[in-house]
Amino acid sequence: MQTVTFRIIHNFVNLKNMGHEAVKLELIEWLTKLEDKETIDYLKIVKDSNVSHNDWWHDLTDEQKSGIERGLEDVDAGRVTPHDIVKLKYGL
Repeated sequence: MQTVTFRIIHNFVNLKNMGHEAVKLELIEWLTKLEDKETIDYLKIVKDSNVSHNDWWHDLTDEQKSGIERGLEDVDAGRVTPHDIVKLKYGL
């Protein structure tokens, strides 16, 4: 999946120079040749999420919603660690 993801990101730069219809045709051609089940499953989820006009929040479990709300409360209360500190801690 990483190789496919890299190609998608790499080719994204070229999208700026292509017309909308040309991009759709290129995607159709690429999709017909795609064999990676994980990528196909992911694309199906993306497609389905764009078809439903529901807010994704309603698809979350109560536990997931609670976790997000706790995280937002931590941010509001200043209980956060800067990204560069976390990177140093984990050697990134």
